[in-house]
Amino acid sequence: MKKALLPVLFLSLISCNFETKKISSEEVLEQETRALNWKEVDEYPAFEECQNQTELQAAKHCFETKVASEIYSFLAAQQPVVTESINDTLFIYLEITKEGRPQIDSIKVDTTVTNQLPHIKDWLKQSIDSLPKIYPASKRGIPVSTVFKMPVVVKAE
Repeated sequence: MKKALLPVLFLSLISCNFETKKISSEEVLEQETRALNWKEVDEYPAFEECQNQTELQAAKHCFETKVASEIYSFLAAQQPVVTESINDTLFIYLEITKEGRPQIDSIKVDTTVTNQLPHIKDWLKQSIDSLPKIYPASKRGIPVSTVFKMPVVVKAE
């Protein structure tokens, strides 16, 4: 009986079609690149006190709050003098490089603000330069650059 099963087993193994397809590493990389969403990061940039935030939205909020408070503190210390009251919002496009360096990509500011506060752009650049150490954002464990649109409300009387 065993001898009769052996040829049947052998024939069934031979008749099975085991086909394997070899995929090159370039193809795997291309498939992974298409599947990744490059508009989102796995970890937001963080200051020392924000690094313990595990939830993505909480980490983003902590980072943005810290940047805003640093900018407002710096601007308040300048004690600007204006001739007309100002109540306007300007926008800073803040880039955090993959090395963790903050730099202003651009500033959108109304002319009424720049007329009353001609040094506002310099003050904003100085406030960004004085930020504490920033750990860069990462995507799949690799540091990446990110850009944030940060509103700054300017009120002066």
